[in-house]
Order: sequence, then structure tokens, then C-alpha cells
Amino acid sequence: MAKRTPAGTPTDVTQGSRTKGGIGESTLRPDGTLKVTGEFAYSSDMWHEDMLWGHTLRSTVAHAEIRSIDTAEALATPGVHAILTYDDLPTEVKRYGLEFQDTPVLAHGKVRHHGEPVAIVAADHPETARRAAAKIRVDYADLPVVTDEASATAEGAPLVHENRDDHHAGHVPHPNIVHRQPIVRGVAAEAAKRADVIVSGEYVFGMQDQAFLGPESGLAVPGEDGGVDLYVATQWLHSDLRQIAPVLGLPEDKVRMTLSGVGGAFGGREDLSMQIHACLLALRTGKPVKIVYNRFESFFGHVHRHPAKLWYEHGATKDGKLTHLKCRIVLDGGAYASASPAVVGNASSLSVGPYVVEDVDIEALALYTNNPPCGAMRGFGAVQACFAYEAQMDKLAAKLGLDPVEFRRLNAMEQGTLLPTGQRVDSPAPVAELLRRVKARPLPPEQQWLTAGEAADVRALPGGLSNTTHGEGVVRGVGYAVGIKNVGFSEGFDDYSTARVRMEVVGGEPVATVHTAMAEVGQGGVTVHAQIARTELGVAQVTIQPADTRVGSAGSTSASRQTYVTGGAVKNTCEHVRERVLEIGRAKFGTYHPAWATAELLLESGKVVTDGGEVLADLADVLEGESVDLELEWRHRPTQAFDLRTGQGNGHVQYSFAAHRAVVEVDTELGLVKVIELAVAQDVGKALNPLSVLGQIQGGTTQGLGVAVMEEIIVDPKTAKVRNPSFTDYLIPTILDTPTIPVDVLELADENAPYGLRGIGEAPTLSSTPAVLAAIRNATGLELNRTPVRPEHLTGT
Repeated sequence: MAKRTPAGTPTDVTQGSRTKGGIGESTLRPDGTLKVTGEFAYSSDMWHEDMLWGHTLRSTVAHAEIRSIDTAEALATPGVHAILTYDDLPTEVKRYGLEFQDTPVLAHGKVRHHGEPVAIVAADHPETARRAAAKIRVDYADLPVVTDEASATAEGAPLVHENRDDHHAGHVPHPNIVHRQPIVRGVAAEAAKRADVIVSGEYVFGMQDQAFLGPESGLAVPGEDGGVDLYVATQWLHSDLRQIAPVLGLPEDKVRMTLSGVGGAFGGREDLSMQIHACLLALRTGKPVKIVYNRFESFFGHVHRHPAKLWYEHGATKDGKLTHLKCRIVLDGGAYASASPAVVGNASSLSVGPYVVEDVDIEALALYTNNPPCGAMRGFGAVQACFAYEAQMDKLAAKLGLDPVEFRRLNAMEQGTLLPTGQRVDSPAPVAELLRRVKARPLPPEQQWLTAGEAADVRALPGGLSNTTHGEGVVRGVGYAVGIKNVGFSEGFDDYSTARVRMEVVGGEPVATVHTAMAEVGQGGVTVHAQIARTELGVAQVTIQPADTRVGSAGSTSASRQTYVTGGAVKNTCEHVRERVLEIGRAKFGTYHPAWATAELLLESGKVVTDGGEVLADLADVLEGESVDLELEWRHRPTQAFDLRTGQGNGHVQYSFAAHRAVVEVDTELGLVKVIELAVAQDVGKALNPLSVLGQIQGGTTQGLGVAVMEEIIVDPKTAKVRNPSFTDYLIPTILDTPTIPVDVLELADENAPYGLRGIGEAPTLSSTPAVLAAIRNATGLELNRTPVRPEHLTGT
């Protein structure tokens, strides 16, 4: 044990004695080594003695009446313990949902999309459960499918949901519109008359999957008290709890939830998947039940990014100033609402981009269709808008004969800018500087294979290891883009988090224990929480307890909010714990030194010190025989709902910005694209863990690259059935597809945020996609108004 200063004896703090592992350092992730060595326990690895396996029977059609369900043959299968359909649900609560409850636990009367759950099976082996499910006979009568805006809003169109009673139903122009949000400021039609140049375009954004590698999975264990313990990979434990308990007919304190290892999320785990099904089967059989989706089922088991059609018109004066914006954004929400209303709010309020435009006429809406349900995904409505408005910026710059970066900088917002919603940007908005930095970065060498000789690496060519290109017809292109993303939940949502912190002496050393319900989905929150506790409490040893519902809600791990909100909660609780510790110290040792009463006191390196560096006591002595244990909630500044007619309101708490420069080489004969470099500049406010910041920025950039050139769920427009539910046919970037991603980090503090930080996880996903598209346009001269770009779009075949 380290030598301690005798209690109450003042000494000087030696240089560099600040507690190590605090904020601003790249401390190692506690789960990092386990993950890269394959030893980390994910939810799909859980096991319980005598457990059963669950399986879900899903609809094979997208829209049909259910005439009958026959489970007799399946129930007779040896090893089957239970089969449940809608009629077997235990309570009158048979639906759930994030914002309003429109999603049936199991289909009743009809199915509304391909892959909808119809029945669930519990058996003693996963293959037995799968085979039994295949024996269930469902008699379907096909109904007409609604697949786009025309079929959804046509006269006499089939209603995806009859008799809507949700809080959006009264203000939408058609029952097949989930939510509509206009934003009107100034008079766009009049402002258009001042424009010397007007450009317009129609853009199509494909349906992207979150493509997390860890499939949906969990384990439900029935309790002796009639309750259930659920171990699950999710993004928001308390939201799950709020939806699960009523369906089971249990009070929330009898549904005990614990986060298990999460293999990625990106928004796809905000909605329920197997949670209710596993609990129902466990309570029915009296045995633990484990459910693990395979990859095929995972494509149907979670929501996706909204595909979108976007129409934009911009005007500008001959000297390059934007005059107005008119735009219409139509998002396909699929069969159930999920997070569509909030995605609409984001798409509309961020549709202008990080630019100053005083006169706007904006409309965004989400449809109910029979396509797969869509909801939260990294970027949340801002991604689709960024793709369109950045294409427009390039069109305007070209028509005006201006450099595309300088044109953007000329119109860039800054701190103090009034947004189209009437909200003023009250923290740094270094849009022009981010663009300057990515443009100033040296370009990578062109066509490197030409000078490499025999050492030339085929992987550097378009087509890569397929060995289809040998340099003929390869053209370089460079493109730029910048985006704006909100941070945290918006539009008046009560966005808060809870943290419990305990401080005590263990083994002669002061130890802090932090307990939150934050879902660690790979973002590194558990690392940052420990760093915050070390910084605020001056202890080296910090224990992070597993996330569960024994502590208050931490909100969702989404919207780039967890470091801001749950980090803020940990910081706030630690500050209160620190004050209690100092009160104990004053009571014990206050007579030893007047500084206990007069100086500003800090906790550093396991000691109580003055702001001048004088040590007053060891924390181990202060806390001997004592402990401090507090659980507190923390909220960011309140936001407001957008006006339903004008879209005015202070809807967002914070904004984040990132800019990209993409360098591509394109084989124009074969339509193959190689992204050589994706340079990024992003303002992060304060990098609490610089290495984790780089990981988030590079990861978000790669996800944006995927939707630019390869990722899209293909839905048959006639049947609304998914054509490619596998990683064989749904392609995501691998390490061979991922270019060099140099990152330039700015740290311009937001004085309203804990430590001045800014949420960072989503902003790089916005601008990487349009930057890649801009580079391909630059190389080919083609307009390219949809994502992803495929070879046939480049060759015209």
C-alpha cells in the first residue's frame, strides 16, 4: 500500500500529481482487449441451465389478411414446450411503440409488412424451435400493397392503420402520413425574385441498414416472485421496460432488466425486437428462454434508415449569396411509426444545412407504407437532407462559376446565426474553418500504381482484388461536403439522465463506484464515465457497475447524447459527492488548518488539496469509517416543440458540425469506384478521450461511405418484399474498402455543455456521403442524384 500523509498534516502537491486517467486523456477501454481477442461476452453468448430456445415465425407476405393459424402439428413436435399467437397474450395491452403504440406484439387480423412476427415457439433446441415454427400453417389472403407516396395518398388508398387515435392523427392531411412538419420563415417566393441563379433537383436516398454485427439476442429468466429477469442487448433499458411491463401484466419493478454485451446498435436497437417474446415464453413455460436472431431474421427484426425522396430549390445572387430555399422531403416510415415523427422533425429543421438562408419554405413528412418499418439510425433524418442540400451547393457553385468550397464558406453559418426555426446558434459554429481545413490538406498522390512498378498493389485500383481494372479509363475526382446535426433529444422532450455514485475506502484506498443505466453499445461511455469520476473525485480506482434498471433512466444511447447527458449526470453526482466528502473532512480535520474553512478545495490523486496545491488530508483518512452514496438526475437546457404550422421554436439543445473532402478514382468504363481518402475536420468542443473521438469520427465516416457506394436494402416495388436480407447481398464496407481517414479535430468549447463538450458520433455520417458523391460527379461529369451509386449509374448500362 502506498505511503500516506498523516491525517491533517498539510504538505505541498508535487508537480504532475494530478489524478491520472482523467478527462482529456486517451485511457484504454476496459472492454477493448476482450473484444479484439474474441473473449468479450455478448448477449448471444449467454447461457442458463435448463434453458429453452425461442424462435419467431414471420410473415412471408407484406400485406395480407390472416384467415387462420394452425399450430397443431407444430405443438406435436417432440421438444416443443410452447407456441404463442396473438390470442395467447396475457393482457389487453397487445401493442407497443416508442412514441405511440401501433405495433402488435404478434400480428392480429392482418400483417402489414414482410417479416412481421406472427407466432413464437419455445423448444429444447434451437433447430427444434425452427422446425416447429416451419410447421405452423398460416392462411393469408393478399391485400393491395402501399409502397410509395402516390399509392399511400391516392384516392381510396388502402389504410395501413385504420382508426388512428395517436396525437399526430389530427393534423396530418392523410391517415397514411405519420407526421408532417412544415417550416416557414420569410417569403421564399418573393426572395426567389432577387436570385440571379436558381437551381433545383430531385434526390433519392436508399434504405440503409444499421448492419451491426451482433444480432438481436437476449435471455429471459422467470423469477420466483412471478416476475422476470431479462438480459438483453439494447439501447435504452427504461424505454424497453416501459413497453414490456404492460404487455406482461406486471409492475415495472417485477421486470428486472440488465444490459448484456452489445455488438453495435446505430439506432437499430431503440425499438423492441425479441424482448417481449422471450419474456412471454419464459413466463408461460416457467423456464429460462434464449432468443438469438440469425442474420436473415435480423434484417426483419429491426428498423432501418428511412429511404427518402427530396426535392430542393435554391437561389443565389451573382456574388454568391443564397436568397431562398424551397424543399420537400418525403420519408418512407414503413408499416409502423417507430421514431418517424422525430425523424421528420430533424429532417425539416436541419434541411437548410449549415448555411444562412433567411427565406425558406420547407415541408417534411413520413409515410405509412407496407415496406419494412424504418426508424432511428445514426444521423436521424439529417443524413438524407445533407445529401440533397450539398448536391445543391455544388450545382449553384458551378452555375455561378465559383469554387465549391469558397461558395459554401461565403454562406456558412456561425455563432449567432438565426436558423429557419427562429432558434439562434449560441455556441461555436466553425463551418467555414472546417471547410478551410479539409481543403488545405495535401492531396494524396494520384494513380499510385503507375509509379509502383512490380510493387503495385491491385487493392489500390477500382475493383480491388477482383483484378478487373489495370488503370485504363481511371479518372480522379475530388469532392467536398459539410453538415449540421443536432445533439440530444429535441422538441420539448424531457431529456435527462441519472447517475449513482458511491465513494468509500476499500483495502485502504479511496474507490468510486459509478452506476448508470447507460447502454454501452461500443461508443466508449464506460471509459468516459470512469475518466469523469477520476477528474471530479481525485481517485485512481473507479468501478463501473453493469447497467440495469435498479438505477434511474439514462435515456437512449443515441442522438450523440450519452457523453453530454449521462456524462453530465455522472459529473453532477460526482460534484455533490465531492461536497459531501469535503463536509466530512471539515468535520474531522477542520481545526488542523484554516484552509478547510477558507480555501477552494479539490480532490486530486487521492488527497484533499487547496487550489494553491497544498495537501490537507488523504481521502482514505477522510472516508475512514464513512461512505457517501448519491443518486441524482441531470437535465440539459429545455427545448421546445416546433409549431405545427410554421416550424418555429427552439427545438434543439446543441449542434455539431463536420466537413469532409473525398478523393476517388473511378474506372469510367466499368463503373468501379475506389475511395482513396476521406479527410475530416470536426469540432468536438472538448475531446474527453481523444482516441475514442478519432474512432467515432472514422467510424461515422465509414458508415457514410457505405451508403454512398454500396449499402441499400432492396424492396420489391410490386410486392414490398425484401430482396437482399443477408450480408451476401447487402454489402457493407470492409477494411479493403475503407480509405485513409485523416482527422482534424477542433476543440471550441460550448459553455452550456459539461466540460464544453459537443456530441460527436453522428456528424461525420452526414457529410461523408455527399462528399463521396461530389467526388464521383467531379470525376465523371454525371449528375448522380441517388444513393448508393452503382456501376450501372456510371456506365449507363
